[in-house]
Amino acid sequence: MSNQTTMREFILLGLTDHRGLEIFIFLLLFSTYLLTVMGNVVIITITLVDHHLYTPMYFFLRHVAFVDIGYTTTIIPNTLINMALGQRTITLPGCFMQFFLYFGLGTTALFLLAVMAFDRYLAICKPLHYSSIMNGQICSLLVLCCWIGGFLVILGPTMPLFQMPFCGPNIINHFFCDNGPLIKLVCADTTLLELIDFIIAALCLIGTLLVNLVSYIHIISSIMRIPSTTGRQKTFSTCSSHLIVVSITYGSCIFMYVMPNNTSKLEFGKLVAVLNTIVSPLLVPFVYCLRNKQVKDALRGVFRQGVEFWKNS
Repeated sequence: MSNQTTMREFILLGLTDHRGLEIFIFLLLFSTYLLTVMGNVVIITITLVDHHLYTPMYFFLRHVAFVDIGYTTTIIPNTLINMALGQRTITLPGCFMQFFLYFGLGTTALFLLAVMAFDRYLAICKPLHYSSIMNGQICSLLVLCCWIGGFLVILGPTMPLFQMPFCGPNIINHFFCDNGPLIKLVCADTTLLELIDFIIAALCLIGTLLVNLVSYIHIISSIMRIPSTTGRQKTFSTCSSHLIVVSITYGSCIFMYVMPNNTSKLEFGKLVAVLNTIVSPLLVPFVYCLRNKQVKDALRGVFRQGVEFWKNS
């Protein structure tokens, strides 16, 4: 190892090297990022100011919105700056922070989605016991466990990876410090680390996915036993938004971090990473706002109050 030079910075190849296409991607990412942040800020604000939304479901949703803002902000602003300035370098400490925050927040989001599914299961399948189980203290404890657990799980594989020697070339074939391209730059045996990464990814993804699946199997079974069509539609509408977000999030994550790596998959993985980093956080506020009557009513109420305040001022 004495003849090897440890890298102190990396070069991110980005999404494309075609300047015309890069300008289009820049404008698309910039506008989508603004919509994502504004949409999730609306979710956070509306669940804080409207007392009708002071329920466990919207308490968890508010934290999902916080996570999504952090998740996309970890990657996209740096990508936009690199595109605008034409520089593609990132320091080793900067890469470490981006890696840790990206995967820590991503894992926290998975845990929160599982908690939301369990919450819907209790609300629909165990309505008589729901308020006693999902009290304020339990909800706060669940959210705290999601945040702490999400980052603790990722800290395990992150520390060994960044303590390994990185030696030339220092080129990361991605637009951010992703796990697969980074491991390829390590000039040491990474077999054990890759195995640990795979096991953690599989446990987090498949474990939380099972919670979602089992919860919704029971939920759908309960919904089908509701005698009235209107009652079934009303009950299912509260869950359909969550199912859409779960499908997109888990589909992209399983493709990126559980399926075996190969060159063509890594190239296509950049597009999937855009879906996971930008599209999924963008969908959360719009799916919940457009498909959820309570949120739409709350938005109308806030809008009316804003109009009245403007008229009186």
